[in-house]
Amino acid sequence: MALDALDARLLLLLTDVPRLGVLECARRLGVARGTVQARLDRLTAEGVLTGFPPELDLAAMGYGLTAFAVLEIAQGRRAEVAAALSAIDEVCEVHATTGQGDLFVRMVARSNDDLQRVIDDVVGVPGVRRTSTSIALSTPVPQRVRPLLERLAGGG
Repeated sequence: MALDALDARLLLLLTDVPRLGVLECARRLGVARGTVQARLDRLTAEGVLTGFPPELDLAAMGYGLTAFAVLEIAQGRRAEVAAALSAIDEVCEVHATTGQGDLFVRMVARSNDDLQRVIDDVVGVPGVRRTSTSIALSTPVPQRVRPLLERLAGGG
């Protein structure tokens, strides 16, 4: 689905102030309340807008260590391995990839010792053949969509 400038401006507004109501969004955007509601309904139905979760700081929650693992798995076991990985609480994301590995996993831990436990849990998943893990030292560019929305909001 293609987003237009109003969609982008609405999403930027909700990115900045996620708890903003429909009426206030309409006021700030200078459009009718029904227009905002229709846009939100369409964006939700099309799967662009998936929810309004709070942004959490995992380090403040005690998970100050982030690591990434490339997993090589047995052929034909991707769904089974992904399901088992989703049962490990510290596994935050799993992506099927091309290249050297089959799955790219982002995980968090409380300490190096805790990371070893998490890696042991990952390696213990049936179907995981090999892993290569790297610890993130910092996050110079966090996950973002703002530049894309700003480009659309400007009409570009």
